[in-house]
Amino acid sequence: MAKYEQLADRLAIQIKQGIWQPGEKLPSLRKQSSLTGYSLMTVLHAYQLLESKGVLSARERSGYRVAESVEVSSTANAVQSAESVSVNDFVFDVLQASRDPHMFSLGFAYPDPSLYPRQHLNKSLAAAAKQTTVTSALDNLPPGNQALRKLIAQRYAARGMHISPDEIVITAGALEALSLSLQVVTRPGDWVLIESPTFYGAMQALERLGLRAVTVDVTPENEINLAAVERALQSKPVKACWLMSNFQNPVGYSLPDEKKQALAGLLKKYDVALVEDDVYAELYSGEELPWPVKHFCDDGNSLLCSSFSKSLVAGFRIGWVAAGKHANAIQKQQLMSTISTSVPVQLALVDYLETKNYEKHLHQLRRALHQRKLAMYHFLHEHWGRFAKVHYLQGGYFLWIEFCPNTDAMVIYKIAQSLKISLAPGKLFSLSGEYNHCLRINASFELTPSRRQLMNKLTNKIKQYLEQF
Repeated sequence: MAKYEQLADRLAIQIKQGIWQPGEKLPSLRKQSSLTGYSLMTVLHAYQLLESKGVLSARERSGYRVAESVEVSSTANAVQSAESVSVNDFVFDVLQASRDPHMFSLGFAYPDPSLYPRQHLNKSLAAAAKQTTVTSALDNLPPGNQALRKLIAQRYAARGMHISPDEIVITAGALEALSLSLQVVTRPGDWVLIESPTFYGAMQALERLGLRAVTVDVTPENEINLAAVERALQSKPVKACWLMSNFQNPVGYSLPDEKKQALAGLLKKYDVALVEDDVYAELYSGEELPWPVKHFCDDGNSLLCSSFSKSLVAGFRIGWVAAGKHANAIQKQQLMSTISTSVPVQLALVDYLETKNYEKHLHQLRRALHQRKLAMYHFLHEHWGRFAKVHYLQGGYFLWIEFCPNTDAMVIYKIAQSLKISLAPGKLFSLSGEYNHCLRINASFELTPSRRQLMNKLTNKIKQYLEQF
């Protein structure tokens, strides 16, 4: 094979892999020659060969570009073709689908990004860049930026919770906070109590750390059964309990205060550490921010994890854990893994919280989420109500959908993807697949006329599928 043919084949593979997109300009002849070591004439012949095959198009004074008609591979589509997937594979599938800008991302885990105060955050990032010095990395090692920890502690104090800045550790998002918390209160092979269905990150963390799960069923109507919790604590030597007590993902329930207090008492009685995921607490609907279970714990054996990812900005990946007596162990564990959290982002959040009106943003965010969730609920209740139960609970932005037990939500998931709609099937939230007839829907996106039309198409296709039964 001639050298120009070898180069042409290499470029064709790159284009097929999506390294060069349709309409994108390729490096000039001289630049390509420098990059590959081929002569200018070899590069020219390779480009001309690809042009003759319709892969490239030449434009006068503009060089060679990838032809608009060329098809490139899609990572998301490649994942979709898998017949058998693990939890990790499937989480990757759903998240990749949500990256498609043309996708109506009802399977997305975060609120609609358009609801975030991007301009204010960008200004805070710019201000933080000016503050960053050569010693900033050392100044912000675990437990993290002192000013940020103080601001978080002050926000807890405003709620009537006395959490010292010294027990707060800044992390790279809430999931790191939760994983670090599990690491310091368990050892491989230990039993951990989790909800079912549960946030898929919990199952991933348990698998990664070599832990075993004992599950307690939760439902939108009955929340978590405390008698079942006690039976689980009696049946296994449980070391930790991982749960969400406010706007639980995926079901959406929140525990009333009396149940939170009773649960705190049970965990103390059986000497079980509480790892509490409280990332949705700020997204309440109503007048009062709900308490976490930690508020009712008095033994220091509770680790409250949260972040700014759901309430302010997903991309910053800043979370924290109010770790009580475990704060020092969390810091040591973090130093052995991520070392520290992004310094510029920590400084940007300090600037934002000190100079911008975070409370005003939260008020607007909660109002928008309430309106959008209600609109999606009314649409689904009207159009899906005959063949599915749509659970609506106050707060957060998720809706939990239950079809008849013999319905395969994976089929509906694939139907939706063919229409450029992503969903989160119940399979994501279970160790044993018992929620395969369920879906979680992110209701934070505005239901525009075009999206209503798209949802109508999905409704018709679901009806066609269900007619088989």
